[in-house]
Amino acid sequence: MKQSSFFDDSVSEARAQVAPLAVRMRPRTLDEFVGQDEVVGEGTWLRRVIAADALSSILLFGPAGTGKTSLARIIAASTQAYFDEVSAIGGTVSDLRKSLESAANRLAIEGQRTILFIDEIHRFSKSQQDALLHAVEDRIVVLIGATTENPYFEVISALVSRSRIIELTLLSDEEVALVVRRALTDERGLAGKYVASDEVIDAIAALAGGDARVALTTLELSSQLADMQRPDIAEGPKVLTLDMVSDAMPSKQIPYDKGGDYHYDVISAFIKSMRGSDPDAAIYWMARMLHGGEDPKFIARRMMIFASEDVGNADPRALLIAEAAFRSAEVIGMPECRIILAQAAIYLSLAPKSNAAIMAIDSALSIVREGSEHGVPSYLRDRHRPGSEEYGKYKYPHNYPGAKVAQQYLPDALKKTTFYRGSDRGWEGQQRS
Repeated sequence: MKQSSFFDDSVSEARAQVAPLAVRMRPRTLDEFVGQDEVVGEGTWLRRVIAADALSSILLFGPAGTGKTSLARIIAASTQAYFDEVSAIGGTVSDLRKSLESAANRLAIEGQRTILFIDEIHRFSKSQQDALLHAVEDRIVVLIGATTENPYFEVISALVSRSRIIELTLLSDEEVALVVRRALTDERGLAGKYVASDEVIDAIAALAGGDARVALTTLELSSQLADMQRPDIAEGPKVLTLDMVSDAMPSKQIPYDKGGDYHYDVISAFIKSMRGSDPDAAIYWMARMLHGGEDPKFIARRMMIFASEDVGNADPRALLIAEAAFRSAEVIGMPECRIILAQAAIYLSLAPKSNAAIMAIDSALSIVREGSEHGVPSYLRDRHRPGSEEYGKYKYPHNYPGAKVAQQYLPDALKKTTFYRGSDRGWEGQQRS
Protein backbone atom coordinates (compact mmCIF):
# COMPACT_ATOMS: atom_id res chain seq x y z
CA MET A 1 0.00 0.00 0.00
CA LYS A 2 1.08 3.62 -0.21
CA GLN A 3 3.69 4.61 2.39
CA SER A 4 2.92 7.61 4.54
CA SER A 5 5.28 9.85 6.46
CA PHE A 6 4.74 11.46 9.85
CA PHE A 7 3.99 14.70 7.99
CA ASP A 8 1.38 12.91 5.87
CA ASP A 9 -0.22 11.50 9.03
CA SER A 10 -0.30 14.97 10.61
CA VAL A 11 -1.94 16.42 7.53
CA SER A 12 -4.46 13.57 7.48
CA GLU A 13 -5.30 14.16 11.14
CA ALA A 14 -5.75 17.90 10.56
CA ARG A 15 -7.98 17.25 7.58
CA ALA A 16 -10.02 14.73 9.53
CA GLN A 17 -10.82 17.34 12.18
CA VAL A 18 -12.48 19.63 9.64
CA ALA A 19 -13.81 16.95 7.29
CA PRO A 20 -17.58 16.52 6.89
CA LEU A 21 -19.23 13.99 9.17
CA ALA A 22 -19.87 11.69 6.20
CA VAL A 23 -16.13 11.55 5.49
CA ARG A 24 -15.13 11.06 9.12
CA MET A 25 -17.60 8.19 9.50
CA ARG A 26 -16.49 6.19 6.49
CA PRO A 27 -16.20 2.54 7.53
CA ARG A 28 -12.63 1.34 8.01
CA THR A 29 -13.31 -2.38 7.75
CA LEU A 30 -15.92 -4.64 6.24
CA ASP A 31 -17.24 -5.30 9.75
CA GLU A 32 -18.07 -1.58 10.01
CA PHE A 33 -19.64 -1.52 6.56
CA VAL A 34 -23.44 -1.21 6.73
CA GLY A 35 -25.72 -2.85 4.19
CA GLN A 36 -24.92 -4.53 0.86
CA ASP A 37 -24.92 -8.02 2.41
CA GLU A 38 -25.33 -9.57 -1.04
CA VAL A 39 -22.10 -7.87 -2.09
CA VAL A 40 -19.84 -8.01 0.99
CA GLY A 41 -21.69 -10.28 3.40
CA GLU A 42 -20.09 -13.41 4.84
CA GLY A 43 -19.09 -15.87 2.14
CA THR A 44 -19.50 -13.46 -0.80
CA TRP A 45 -16.91 -13.40 -3.57
CA LEU A 46 -15.84 -9.82 -2.89
CA ARG A 47 -15.37 -10.36 0.83
CA ARG A 48 -13.27 -13.47 0.17
CA VAL A 49 -10.97 -11.82 -2.37
CA ILE A 50 -10.50 -8.75 -0.16
CA ALA A 51 -9.54 -10.99 2.77
CA ALA A 52 -7.14 -12.95 0.55
CA ASP A 53 -5.76 -9.78 -1.08
CA ALA A 54 -6.55 -11.37 -4.44
CA LEU A 55 -8.79 -8.75 -6.01
CA SER A 56 -9.29 -8.67 -9.77
CA SER A 57 -10.67 -5.68 -11.66
CA ILE A 58 -14.16 -4.62 -10.59
CA LEU A 59 -16.69 -1.94 -11.50
CA LEU A 60 -18.77 -0.77 -8.54
CA PHE A 61 -22.12 0.46 -9.78
CA GLY A 62 -24.91 2.03 -7.74
CA PRO A 63 -26.60 5.22 -6.52
CA ALA A 64 -24.78 7.86 -4.50
CA GLY A 65 -24.31 7.14 -0.81
CA THR A 66 -24.36 3.34 -1.10
CA GLY A 67 -20.70 2.74 -0.19
CA LYS A 68 -18.73 2.56 -3.45
CA THR A 69 -15.94 4.88 -2.32
CA SER A 70 -15.97 3.39 1.17
CA LEU A 71 -15.40 -0.08 -0.29
CA ALA A 72 -12.44 1.24 -2.25
CA ARG A 73 -10.98 2.78 0.95
CA ILE A 74 -11.43 -0.49 2.82
CA ILE A 75 -9.59 -2.32 0.05
CA ALA A 76 -6.82 0.29 0.16
CA ALA A 77 -6.40 -0.23 3.90
CA SER A 78 -6.29 -4.01 3.67
CA THR A 79 -4.17 -4.69 0.58
CA GLN A 80 -0.42 -5.12 0.27
CA ALA A 81 -0.66 -3.70 -3.24
CA TYR A 82 0.18 -0.09 -4.00
CA PHE A 83 -3.08 1.86 -4.02
CA ASP A 84 -3.33 4.69 -6.52
CA GLU A 85 -6.19 7.03 -7.36
CA VAL A 86 -6.88 9.04 -10.50
CA SER A 87 -9.55 11.71 -10.81
CA ALA A 88 -12.11 11.10 -13.51
CA ILE A 89 -13.31 14.69 -13.24
CA GLY A 90 -10.17 16.80 -13.66
CA GLY A 91 -7.77 14.09 -14.82
CA THR A 92 -6.33 13.94 -18.34
CA VAL A 93 -5.09 11.13 -20.56
CA SER A 94 -1.57 12.28 -19.69
CA ASP A 95 -2.26 11.92 -15.94
CA LEU A 96 -3.66 8.45 -16.49
CA ARG A 97 -0.70 7.34 -18.59
CA LYS A 98 1.73 8.53 -15.92
CA SER A 99 -0.08 6.41 -13.32
CA LEU A 100 -0.05 3.40 -15.62
CA GLU A 101 3.65 3.88 -16.41
CA SER A 102 4.45 4.07 -12.69
CA ALA A 103 2.43 0.91 -12.11
CA ALA A 104 4.32 -0.92 -14.86
CA ASN A 105 7.70 0.15 -13.39
CA ARG A 106 6.58 -0.81 -9.88
CA LEU A 107 5.59 -4.26 -11.07
CA ALA A 108 8.79 -4.79 -13.08
CA ILE A 109 11.27 -3.44 -10.51
CA GLU A 110 9.66 -4.19 -7.15
CA GLY A 111 7.21 -6.91 -8.10
CA GLN A 112 4.43 -4.94 -6.42
CA ARG A 113 0.89 -4.89 -7.79
CA THR A 114 -1.04 -1.63 -8.20
CA ILE A 115 -4.72 -1.17 -7.48
CA LEU A 116 -5.99 1.84 -9.41
CA PHE A 117 -9.18 3.47 -8.12
CA ILE A 118 -11.15 5.71 -10.48
CA ASP A 119 -14.24 7.28 -8.99
CA GLU A 120 -16.96 8.37 -11.42
CA ILE A 121 -15.22 6.38 -14.17
CA HIS A 122 -18.09 7.09 -16.54
CA ARG A 123 -16.81 10.67 -16.74
CA PHE A 124 -13.70 9.43 -18.51
CA SER A 125 -13.84 9.88 -22.27
CA LYS A 126 -13.62 6.90 -24.59
CA SER A 127 -9.95 7.68 -25.29
CA GLN A 128 -9.18 7.73 -21.55
CA GLN A 129 -10.99 4.43 -21.07
CA ASP A 130 -9.14 2.99 -24.06
CA ALA A 131 -5.83 4.00 -22.43
CA LEU A 132 -6.73 1.78 -19.46
CA LEU A 133 -7.48 -1.28 -21.50
CA HIS A 134 -3.96 -2.64 -22.08
CA ALA A 135 -2.97 -2.17 -18.42
CA VAL A 136 -6.10 -3.93 -17.16
CA GLU A 137 -5.80 -6.74 -19.68
CA ASP A 138 -2.14 -7.40 -18.79
CA ARG A 139 -2.77 -7.05 -15.03
CA ILE A 140 -0.39 -4.09 -14.78
CA VAL A 141 -3.16 -2.59 -12.65
CA VAL A 142 -6.18 -3.99 -10.90
CA LEU A 143 -8.96 -1.54 -11.66
CA ILE A 144 -11.61 -0.41 -9.20
CA GLY A 145 -14.02 1.79 -11.10
CA ALA A 146 -16.92 3.41 -9.30
CA THR A 147 -19.91 4.85 -11.11
CA THR A 148 -23.49 5.90 -10.54
CA GLU A 149 -24.23 5.08 -14.19
CA ASN A 150 -24.90 1.68 -15.69
CA PRO A 151 -21.42 0.52 -16.81
CA TYR A 152 -22.93 -1.47 -19.68
CA PHE A 153 -23.93 1.88 -21.19
CA GLU A 154 -21.23 4.26 -19.95
CA VAL A 155 -18.04 2.16 -19.84
CA ILE A 156 -16.47 0.72 -23.00
CA SER A 157 -17.42 -2.90 -23.54
CA ALA A 158 -13.78 -4.06 -23.58
CA LEU A 159 -13.31 -2.82 -19.98
CA VAL A 160 -16.66 -4.24 -18.90
CA SER A 161 -15.75 -7.67 -20.27
CA ARG A 162 -12.49 -7.65 -18.30
CA SER A 163 -14.07 -6.59 -15.02
CA ARG A 164 -16.60 -7.98 -12.60
CA ILE A 165 -19.69 -5.80 -12.28
CA ILE A 166 -20.81 -5.34 -8.68
CA GLU A 167 -24.10 -3.54 -8.16
CA LEU A 168 -24.81 -1.74 -4.90
CA THR A 169 -28.35 -0.78 -3.97
CA LEU A 170 -29.91 1.94 -1.86
CA LEU A 171 -29.78 1.25 1.87
CA SER A 172 -32.96 0.44 3.75
CA ASP A 173 -34.25 2.96 6.28
CA GLU A 174 -33.16 0.59 9.06
CA GLU A 175 -29.60 0.47 7.69
CA VAL A 176 -29.46 4.25 7.35
CA ALA A 177 -30.73 4.59 10.93
CA LEU A 178 -27.87 2.34 12.08
CA VAL A 179 -25.37 4.61 10.33
CA VAL A 180 -26.91 7.63 12.09
CA ARG A 181 -26.81 5.97 15.53
CA ARG A 182 -23.16 5.10 15.09
CA ALA A 183 -22.31 8.66 14.08
CA LEU A 184 -24.02 10.04 17.19
CA THR A 185 -21.78 8.04 19.54
CA ASP A 186 -18.56 7.31 17.63
CA GLU A 187 -15.50 9.36 18.59
CA ARG A 188 -14.90 10.09 14.91
CA GLY A 189 -18.43 11.42 14.67
CA LEU A 190 -20.43 13.48 17.15
CA ALA A 191 -18.92 11.62 20.11
CA GLY A 192 -22.05 11.60 22.28
CA LYS A 193 -22.37 15.40 22.32
CA TYR A 194 -25.87 15.17 20.88
CA VAL A 195 -28.78 12.81 21.42
CA ALA A 196 -31.76 12.02 19.21
CA SER A 197 -34.90 10.02 19.83
CA ASP A 198 -35.87 7.07 17.68
CA GLU A 199 -38.46 9.31 16.05
CA VAL A 200 -35.81 11.84 15.03
CA ILE A 201 -33.42 9.15 13.78
CA ASP A 202 -36.21 7.52 11.78
CA ALA A 203 -37.09 10.90 10.26
CA ILE A 204 -33.47 11.42 9.16
CA ALA A 205 -33.42 7.93 7.65
CA ALA A 206 -36.70 8.46 5.82
CA LEU A 207 -35.58 11.81 4.40
CA ALA A 208 -32.28 10.34 3.20
CA GLY A 209 -33.95 8.07 0.66
CA GLY A 210 -31.42 5.25 1.12
CA ASP A 211 -28.36 7.53 0.84
CA ALA A 212 -26.09 7.26 3.89
CA ARG A 213 -24.16 10.39 2.91
CA VAL A 214 -27.35 12.46 2.83
CA ALA A 215 -28.35 11.09 6.25
CA LEU A 216 -25.00 12.01 7.81
CA THR A 217 -25.11 15.46 6.23
CA THR A 218 -28.61 16.00 7.64
CA LEU A 219 -27.41 14.84 11.07
CA GLU A 220 -24.43 17.19 10.94
CA LEU A 221 -26.57 20.18 9.89
CA SER A 222 -29.06 19.36 12.66
CA SER A 223 -26.25 19.34 15.23
CA GLN A 224 -25.09 22.75 13.99
CA LEU A 225 -28.64 24.06 14.38
CA ALA A 226 -28.67 22.69 17.93
CA ASP A 227 -25.45 24.61 18.65
CA MET A 228 -26.97 27.83 17.31
CA GLN A 229 -30.27 27.43 19.12
CA ARG A 230 -28.84 26.32 22.49
CA PRO A 231 -25.36 27.86 22.80
CA ASP A 232 -25.89 28.17 26.56
CA ILE A 233 -25.65 24.42 27.14
CA ALA A 234 -22.05 23.83 28.14
CA GLU A 235 -22.38 20.40 29.67
CA GLY A 236 -24.34 17.33 28.71
CA PRO A 237 -25.58 16.33 25.28
CA LYS A 238 -27.79 18.62 23.23
CA VAL A 239 -31.09 17.24 22.03
CA LEU A 240 -31.78 17.08 18.30
CA THR A 241 -35.43 17.67 17.39
CA LEU A 242 -37.71 17.01 14.43
CA ASP A 243 -37.82 20.76 13.72
CA MET A 244 -34.04 20.82 13.40
CA VAL A 245 -34.13 17.88 11.02
CA SER A 246 -36.86 19.55 9.00
CA ASP A 247 -34.82 22.77 8.76
CA ALA A 248 -31.71 20.82 7.77
CA MET A 249 -33.46 18.75 5.10
CA PRO A 250 -36.86 20.22 4.14
CA SER A 251 -37.80 17.53 1.62
CA LYS A 252 -37.05 13.88 1.10
CA GLN A 253 -34.17 12.99 -1.17
CA ILE A 254 -35.63 10.91 -3.98
CA PRO A 255 -33.05 9.47 -6.37
CA TYR A 256 -33.55 10.56 -9.94
CA ASP A 257 -30.85 11.20 -12.51
CA LYS A 258 -32.11 12.54 -15.80
CA GLY A 259 -29.17 11.00 -17.62
CA GLY A 260 -28.73 7.83 -15.64
CA ASP A 261 -30.27 4.55 -14.67
CA TYR A 262 -33.01 6.05 -12.50
CA HIS A 263 -34.14 7.98 -15.54
CA TYR A 264 -34.70 4.73 -17.42
CA ASP A 265 -35.99 2.78 -14.42
CA VAL A 266 -38.60 5.37 -13.49
CA ILE A 267 -39.88 5.92 -17.03
CA SER A 268 -40.07 2.13 -17.36
CA ALA A 269 -42.15 1.93 -14.17
CA PHE A 270 -44.37 4.75 -15.49
CA ILE A 271 -45.03 2.94 -18.78
CA LYS A 272 -45.61 -0.42 -17.11
CA SER A 273 -48.04 1.15 -14.63
CA MET A 274 -50.14 2.61 -17.46
CA ARG A 275 -49.97 -0.72 -19.29
CA GLY A 276 -51.17 -2.41 -16.11
CA SER A 277 -54.10 0.04 -15.89
CA ASP A 278 -52.96 1.46 -12.54
CA PRO A 279 -53.52 5.25 -12.63
CA ASP A 280 -52.26 5.76 -9.06
CA ALA A 281 -48.88 4.19 -9.82
CA ALA A 282 -48.64 6.04 -13.13
CA ILE A 283 -49.24 9.38 -11.40
CA TYR A 284 -46.68 8.54 -8.69
CA TRP A 285 -43.93 7.74 -11.19
CA MET A 286 -44.81 10.84 -13.20
CA ALA A 287 -44.47 12.89 -10.02
CA ARG A 288 -41.05 11.32 -9.41
CA MET A 289 -39.93 12.42 -12.87
CA LEU A 290 -41.32 15.93 -12.61
CA HIS A 291 -39.87 16.37 -9.11
CA GLY A 292 -36.49 15.24 -10.44
CA GLY A 293 -36.53 17.89 -13.15
CA GLU A 294 -37.39 15.64 -16.09
CA ASP A 295 -38.32 17.43 -19.29
CA PRO A 296 -42.15 17.21 -19.49
CA LYS A 297 -41.85 16.85 -23.28
CA PHE A 298 -39.93 13.61 -22.75
CA ILE A 299 -42.79 12.25 -20.62
CA ALA A 300 -45.36 13.38 -23.19
CA ARG A 301 -43.43 11.78 -26.07
CA ARG A 302 -43.41 8.46 -24.23
CA MET A 303 -47.16 8.75 -23.69
CA MET A 304 -47.66 9.32 -27.43
CA ILE A 305 -45.74 6.13 -28.18
CA PHE A 306 -47.70 4.30 -25.48
CA ALA A 307 -51.01 5.49 -26.93
CA SER A 308 -50.34 3.53 -30.13
CA GLU A 309 -48.23 0.70 -28.78
CA ASP A 310 -50.39 -0.29 -25.82
CA VAL A 311 -53.82 1.29 -26.36
CA GLY A 312 -53.98 1.43 -30.13
CA ASN A 313 -57.37 1.11 -31.74
CA ALA A 314 -58.98 -0.20 -28.61
CA ASP A 315 -59.40 3.55 -28.03
CA PRO A 316 -58.26 5.65 -31.04
CA ARG A 317 -58.82 8.84 -29.02
CA ALA A 318 -55.87 7.95 -26.80
CA LEU A 319 -53.35 9.09 -29.42
CA LEU A 320 -55.15 12.42 -29.80
CA ILE A 321 -55.10 12.97 -26.04
CA ALA A 322 -51.42 12.06 -25.81
CA GLU A 323 -50.63 14.42 -28.69
CA ALA A 324 -52.54 17.20 -26.93
CA ALA A 325 -50.51 16.51 -23.78
CA PHE A 326 -47.29 16.84 -25.75
CA ARG A 327 -48.52 20.09 -27.25
CA SER A 328 -49.30 21.43 -23.76
CA ALA A 329 -45.83 20.51 -22.54
CA GLU A 330 -44.36 22.28 -25.55
CA VAL A 331 -46.49 25.44 -25.40
CA ILE A 332 -47.47 25.84 -21.74
CA GLY A 333 -44.58 24.22 -19.90
CA MET A 334 -44.25 23.65 -16.20
CA PRO A 335 -45.80 23.95 -13.73
CA GLU A 336 -49.24 24.14 -15.41
CA CYS A 337 -48.66 21.38 -17.95
CA ARG A 338 -48.33 18.90 -15.07
CA ILE A 339 -52.14 18.92 -14.84
CA ILE A 340 -52.61 18.06 -18.51
CA LEU A 341 -49.89 15.40 -18.36
CA ALA A 342 -51.62 13.87 -15.35
CA GLN A 343 -55.00 13.88 -17.12
CA ALA A 344 -53.46 12.13 -20.12
CA ALA A 345 -51.67 9.56 -17.96
CA ILE A 346 -54.89 8.73 -16.12
CA TYR A 347 -56.79 8.42 -19.40
CA LEU A 348 -54.16 6.12 -20.89
CA SER A 349 -54.11 4.02 -17.72
CA LEU A 350 -57.88 3.52 -17.77
CA ALA A 351 -58.22 3.06 -21.54
CA PRO A 352 -58.80 -0.45 -22.95
CA LYS A 353 -55.53 -1.95 -24.12
CA SER A 354 -54.46 -3.43 -27.45
CA ASN A 355 -50.99 -4.04 -28.84
CA ALA A 356 -52.36 -5.19 -32.19
CA ALA A 357 -50.82 -2.24 -34.08
CA ILE A 358 -47.24 -2.86 -33.02
CA MET A 359 -47.62 -6.61 -33.43
CA ALA A 360 -48.96 -6.11 -36.94
CA ILE A 361 -46.22 -3.78 -38.18
CA ASP A 362 -43.42 -5.80 -36.57
CA SER A 363 -44.78 -9.00 -38.06
CA ALA A 364 -44.92 -7.41 -41.52
CA LEU A 365 -41.43 -5.96 -41.15
CA SER A 366 -40.03 -9.37 -40.26
CA ILE A 367 -41.39 -10.73 -43.55
CA VAL A 368 -40.00 -7.79 -45.51
CA ARG A 369 -36.57 -8.13 -43.90
CA GLU A 370 -36.32 -11.73 -45.03
CA GLY A 371 -35.55 -10.25 -48.41
CA SER A 372 -38.11 -12.06 -50.53
CA GLU A 373 -39.63 -9.69 -53.06
CA HIS A 374 -43.32 -10.14 -53.74
CA GLY A 375 -44.73 -8.32 -56.74
CA VAL A 376 -47.79 -6.14 -56.59
CA PRO A 377 -50.84 -7.92 -58.12
CA SER A 378 -51.52 -6.33 -61.51
CA TYR A 379 -55.02 -5.12 -60.64
CA LEU A 380 -53.55 -3.11 -57.71
CA ARG A 381 -50.84 -1.43 -59.75
CA ASP A 382 -50.89 2.20 -60.86
CA ARG A 383 -52.69 2.55 -64.17
CA HIS A 384 -51.11 5.81 -65.32
CA ARG A 385 -48.65 4.11 -67.65
CA PRO A 386 -48.58 2.49 -71.08
CA GLY A 387 -49.82 -1.09 -71.11
CA SER A 388 -51.93 -0.76 -67.99
CA GLU A 389 -54.99 -1.78 -69.98
CA GLU A 390 -53.65 -5.33 -69.79
CA TYR A 391 -53.80 -5.35 -66.01
CA GLY A 392 -56.43 -7.41 -64.21
CA LYS A 393 -59.74 -5.87 -63.20
CA TYR A 394 -59.74 -3.88 -59.97
CA LYS A 395 -62.94 -4.07 -57.93
CA TYR A 396 -63.73 -0.57 -56.63
CA PRO A 397 -65.16 -1.19 -53.10
CA HIS A 398 -67.53 1.79 -53.22
CA ASN A 399 -69.40 0.10 -56.03
CA TYR A 400 -70.37 -2.74 -53.70
CA PRO A 401 -72.75 -2.94 -50.72
CA GLY A 402 -71.17 -1.62 -47.53
CA ALA A 403 -68.11 -0.57 -49.57
CA LYS A 404 -66.74 -4.06 -49.13
CA VAL A 405 -65.80 -6.62 -51.74
CA ALA A 406 -63.89 -9.87 -51.64
CA GLN A 407 -60.56 -9.14 -53.27
CA GLN A 408 -56.98 -10.27 -52.66
CA TYR A 409 -54.72 -7.39 -51.66
CA LEU A 410 -51.64 -9.31 -50.51
CA PRO A 411 -49.14 -10.90 -52.93
CA ASP A 412 -49.96 -14.49 -53.86
CA ALA A 413 -47.21 -15.89 -51.65
CA LEU A 414 -48.68 -14.12 -48.62
CA LYS A 415 -52.38 -14.38 -49.36
CA LYS A 416 -53.08 -16.51 -46.27
CA THR A 417 -50.93 -14.35 -43.95
CA THR A 418 -52.51 -12.42 -41.08
CA PHE A 419 -50.54 -9.53 -39.63
CA TYR A 420 -53.27 -7.67 -37.77
CA ARG A 421 -55.05 -9.59 -35.04
CA GLY A 422 -57.40 -7.14 -33.40
CA SER A 423 -58.29 -7.45 -29.76
CA ASP A 424 -61.82 -7.87 -28.46
CA ARG A 425 -61.55 -4.69 -26.39
CA GLY A 426 -63.00 -1.21 -26.90
CA TRP A 427 -63.51 0.24 -30.36
CA GLU A 428 -61.30 -2.45 -31.85
CA GLY A 429 -63.48 -5.19 -30.43
CA GLN A 430 -66.59 -3.47 -31.80
CA GLN A 431 -65.21 -3.69 -35.34
CA ARG A 432 -64.94 -7.46 -35.05
CA SER A 433 -68.61 -7.96 -34.16
